[in-house]
Amino acid sequence: MIIASADFVASYPNVSACPKDALPEFAFIGRSNVGKSSLLNMLTGRKSLAKVSNTPGKTQLLNFFHINKKWYLVDLPGYGYARLSKVKIKELSGMINGYFIHRTALTFAFVLIDPNIPPTKIDLEFIHLLGQQQVPFALIFTKSDKSGKLTIEKNIAAMMEILSETWEIPPVWFLTSAEKRTGREEVLGFIAKTIKENKH
Repeated sequence: MIIASADFVASYPNVSACPKDALPEFAFIGRSNVGKSSLLNMLTGRKSLAKVSNTPGKTQLLNFFHINKKWYLVDLPGYGYARLSKVKIKELSGMINGYFIHRTALTFAFVLIDPNIPPTKIDLEFIHLLGQQQVPFALIFTKSDKSGKLTIEKNIAAMMEILSETWEIPPVWFLTSAEKRTGREEVLGFIAKTIKENKH
């Protein structure tokens, strides 16, 4: 897929305020500080499409980007919120759950995972929540250039082994690096294929 245009539309406080044109939506979400903004900038080929911050938990709204005038990339707040009040955490959780439960235009979700560390409880809990809500999703392992190949492979294998205990067919996964642009064509190709399949 060639990204000819990637335009910021708006940030929305809840699912009811989101666009009504029913274009396919691909949502990206992950634990705070997983490298989501860098990944989105790499995928779209825009250096500052999503704001890269050293402070986790900066994304606190549903951010919509219009891609090629044909589909939406939705940048969701991270989970495992850093330095936020209990009230704000509850508010963000409600907004995220509301999006996944009620957003009929949602075509696919990508859960971003850091493969530089062993599987975390918070990632596993979120993945199982999507399963319970019957949200179609894939995993994107980010920042694959930060550790040795053996460490990355070991942690990915551990994650997929845990998921195989619950899923008959484990989710599709991609390995990416924003710095090396690894995985860009694979993820965009998957999105293009999914859009095409959903037209029928």
